[in-house]
Amino acid sequence: MFPFDPTRPARRRVRRSLARTTRQVTRSIEDAAKDAMKDAVKAVTRSTEQAIRETRKATARSVKRTVRHTEKVAEAAFAASGAGSVRRPPGRFVTVDGLPVHVIVRGRGRPVVLVHGNGTMAEDFSICGLIDRLAARYRVIAIDRPGFGYTARPRHRLWTAQAQAVLLHRVLEQLAVERPLVVGHSWGTIVALALAADGRRPLRGLVLLSGSYFPGHRFDAALIAPLAVPGFGDAARAMVPAKMSAALTEQSFRQVFWPQAVPARFKARFPVEIAAAATQARAVSEDAASMNAAVTGLQRRYAGLTLPVSILAGDADAIVKAGEHAVRLHTTIPGSTLRLLPGLGHMTHYAARLKVERAIDEVMTRR
Repeated sequence: MFPFDPTRPARRRVRRSLARTTRQVTRSIEDAAKDAMKDAVKAVTRSTEQAIRETRKATARSVKRTVRHTEKVAEAAFAASGAGSVRRPPGRFVTVDGLPVHVIVRGRGRPVVLVHGNGTMAEDFSICGLIDRLAARYRVIAIDRPGFGYTARPRHRLWTAQAQAVLLHRVLEQLAVERPLVVGHSWGTIVALALAADGRRPLRGLVLLSGSYFPGHRFDAALIAPLAVPGFGDAARAMVPAKMSAALTEQSFRQVFWPQAVPARFKARFPVEIAAAATQARAVSEDAASMNAAVTGLQRRYAGLTLPVSILAGDADAIVKAGEHAVRLHTTIPGSTLRLLPGLGHMTHYAARLKVERAIDEVMTRR
């Protein structure tokens, strides 16, 4: 017999069969490797996520303990100083989402809403005489922003200018206020502009006093901004004796009124013990730290405002440079009016109250 000699087609079939088998085995090995890798990655991911969750929980618990402790220390120190006498709120409270917001409401007629600056409170407009003067012809609503005066500042949310504008909108909604004229002073101008830019509430107009409208470097804001850091800021404030805190607060008043002197009625009536307390000190630092971010988001919307806007600023303001903010805003908002007040500082509603009233009356007659 002749030995077996496979034909060429048979050899090709054998090679193809071996190749298929090799590919199948290779795919099986690769699939098994991929499955093993996926299982390993999932296990590592689950372990890492669990570790992150546990770390976050532990950090949150630590921060809460620190905050509670430092607030208790600050309150105890303040009470021990004898300055913590109880004051009766001059207004009433409107509750929004569980937050009691302190408002002073006076007079009757078309509504005028007053929004205070950083470090003060609604009562500031009463001390300068603006509330009583305006209440003779308008319905006046002055609001304590979150953390200032008698309004708390819950920690579970960020109190940006937009968030404060929404809160103001909700308060006015409960008070049945329609088409108000909004007057903002200093940081309050940012809230007023945020409310106007939002468009959810029709406004009669804006009167803006001594505001910062564009991002820039403010020495006072840069100095106080680190105190906005949770935990660190609370601990730092708790270390400052109450009497020293009150003295620093009074020193800041001299700066904001300069070149004018601090009025005697302000010294006699302004509740320094509230302004120097831990809650308001935290609000001051948080608002200072967020100011640049707030105006950065707002500035591109200024040109689209179509409501009457009246801008007032002192040309000797030591806090905000009128040329960099008031003048620039006037050139940005179509149809706005600008009054530069010679020789006046930051507290225009004291030094130029009659001019502020006149600006309010003029906007009221325009629409």
